[in-house]
Amino acid sequence: MTYIQSGTKTYYAAAIALFFAGFVTFATIYATQPLLPIFSNEFGVTAQSASLTISVTTGMLAILLLVAAPLSDRFGRKNVMVLSMILTAVMGLLTAFSPNFGTLLSIRTFLGIAVAGVPAIAMTYVVEEFDQNSLGKVMGLYIAGSSIGGMSGRLITGVLTDIWNWQVALTALGGLSLLMSVLFVLMLPKSKHYKPKELSVNQALRRYGSVLKQPQLMAVISLGFILMGSFIVLFNYFAYLLMEPPFSLSQAIIGFIYIVYLAGTFSSVYMGKKADRHGKPTVIFLGIGLMTVGALLTLVPMLLVTILGVVIFTFGFFGAHSTASAWVSQRAKEYRSQASSLYLFAYYAGSSIAGAIGGFFYTSFAWLGVVVFMLGLLALAVPAIQYAKKERAEEL
Repeated sequence: MTYIQSGTKTYYAAAIALFFAGFVTFATIYATQPLLPIFSNEFGVTAQSASLTISVTTGMLAILLLVAAPLSDRFGRKNVMVLSMILTAVMGLLTAFSPNFGTLLSIRTFLGIAVAGVPAIAMTYVVEEFDQNSLGKVMGLYIAGSSIGGMSGRLITGVLTDIWNWQVALTALGGLSLLMSVLFVLMLPKSKHYKPKELSVNQALRRYGSVLKQPQLMAVISLGFILMGSFIVLFNYFAYLLMEPPFSLSQAIIGFIYIVYLAGTFSSVYMGKKADRHGKPTVIFLGIGLMTVGALLTLVPMLLVTILGVVIFTFGFFGAHSTASAWVSQRAKEYRSQASSLYLFAYYAGSSIAGAIGGFFYTSFAWLGVVVFMLGLLALAVPAIQYAKKERAEEL
């Protein structure tokens, strides 16, 4: 059985399918983020309550990430991803028809369950099915789809809501996601190198337990919670800041501001090279420093300075996150997949928990409270990094 070779029709079909997978997954997860002020007004809920439309999704995603990979061992990589893609698109469409806030939260909760199949499995599929010389390019295309999807989902819903309403916006995004999901089913080749494995709960628990018993590794894993927690807090409540005086921006303009995500695409590569030269802890410290500066700049009541702050914050986050995730794989040695799964669990748990708590700070103390909360989270990264550096200094 041959691997998928670069330059073949199968290669291009599979690569485009994986791009669609990344796009649909992250566009759907974060589609409601620019709409939080709209939900507050329409359903009469606080910013903290509106943020739950993100938190319930990422919270369920965090939990299901630990389950989806073992399920794919039993039922097949493509089968689980196909089910995940179709259900994600359907849930995204159903969100548009929510008659009340309770229904909206319920659908977004089920979305978190449905969406887990792709981020938990996509890279495993790539490693198993593609020629080794093509891995970097294909993974890059999947990650590009994720990044562009996260940005486009926010942009599409922001702009279309301003032109029509949020129901039309989510219907359009859901329809696009369903189309991409159908193309994914047709274009992604069946797994040829996958070998079914029996589900062993005890074995999985032992492997996770082995990772949990490594305190320095767990310190690195905790960075996922800290970094994503602070990042999601900024973007959850940023739209509220921009819709209020002195900015008073429209929903469409706020949607376009999410283009700052492109800074993260450049940052991941640039900071990765710096990490190879100067060490991962140093680069993560640099990323956190940039996030701190960016957060402080958003306190300046001048639009260009505020947006510059968000760009700097985004650049620092993606650089620190990509470096931290690589550090996890490097430190883990044994049971890397379990260590990576725990990092992603911490990452999305940070999105869910910190994202919700950030709403309390916004409701109680306005934007200044959000910034103080973010800086408090980032401060926790300092002792975590210092502790993680205590062992295996030669690997840093």
